[in-house]
Amino acid sequence: MSWSLPLGVVMGTVIRVHVTFLLFLLWIGAAAFAKGGQGAALQSVVYIVLLFLCVLLHEFGHVYAARRYGVQTPDITLLPIGGVARLERIPEDPRQELVIALAGPAVNVVIAALLFLALGAAAPSAEVENPGVSLFERLLWVNLFLVGFNLIPAFPMDGGRVLRAILAARLGYARGTQIASGVGQAVAFALGLLGLVGGNPLLIFIALFVYLGAASEAHAVQMRQVSRGLLAGDAMITRFESLGPNSRVEDAVQGLIATTQHEFPVVDGAGRLRGVLTRDDMIRALRDRGPDAPVLEVMRADIPTVRDRQPLEDALRLMQEGRLPAVGVTDGFGRLVGLVTPENIGEMMMILAARPGGRTGLRRNSAAWPES
Repeated sequence: MSWSLPLGVVMGTVIRVHVTFLLFLLWIGAAAFAKGGQGAALQSVVYIVLLFLCVLLHEFGHVYAARRYGVQTPDITLLPIGGVARLERIPEDPRQELVIALAGPAVNVVIAALLFLALGAAAPSAEVENPGVSLFERLLWVNLFLVGFNLIPAFPMDGGRVLRAILAARLGYARGTQIASGVGQAVAFALGLLGLVGGNPLLIFIALFVYLGAASEAHAVQMRQVSRGLLAGDAMITRFESLGPNSRVEDAVQGLIATTQHEFPVVDGAGRLRGVLTRDDMIRALRDRGPDAPVLEVMRADIPTVRDRQPLEDALRLMQEGRLPAVGVTDGFGRLVGLVTPENIGEMMMILAARPGGRTGLRRNSAAWPES
């Protein structure tokens, strides 16, 4: 995730902290200092740090459960709104997804139970915003709140994945995702309405976060379902303008004007992909370095390739994990023969949804699309 700083590596997972989280800590400390001085500021910052340590442990609950099923977690990013554990894939077995989704809240339940035991016979106060309440009491109730909040049946919260797993066991993965996504968007609408009526901007922000998360999950599953049974060569773009290693930004600008392309592959004399120059990178280079800048110095060189006979799912996974503008498609000799981009995948999804027969009879690149 951009704008995040690595803190370290635990169990092969990189722990990152987003810059906005550091700004959030500074804001909390400054606000507490203005009210109660240095002691209050230190207490508030310690409380927030411990709270996010609980959030981090929550995310490692997901990590540990996912690894039981062979799913790796490249990184965890701490944000002001919580933590995000990025799984390399979401298992489509409902039982596995259910275990992974519940593992995070289960960690918060254990933390709350340990804090309750540490408090002994004292009845914990629920006034978490009262600085007079002990740190353990505040953390206990916040962990219980995290359990309840994360089990809201809406993506991207754990409750959305729990709901999807339960529905998928009876209705199938795609249909379960569709219903769970609809429930999540309804929850987001309700939260947004409550925020507007009550004048609570935080609820409105959470509603937007939930709505976008639900829509994103539905779109990702649709892409996986569409790609299933297809090869990269079935969905690739084959008519495109390419640039050579000696091309300049001005050459790319002329191609941008003359075509509808947004991504221009840079190909060497042997037909092998060296990188991709996107429209945004082109405009930035034109402004900062001028039209004579070599494309090799301003292109994206981290563009992977797949064989034309590889599953389309491989190309989509690479594109989504790296948030790439394109993935190259090569023939048996390593020569670039096509590109897979988010735009042409979106167009393919619209075509398949519009055709009464689905994939039946649909052809691309003079080859019949295989049935799934």
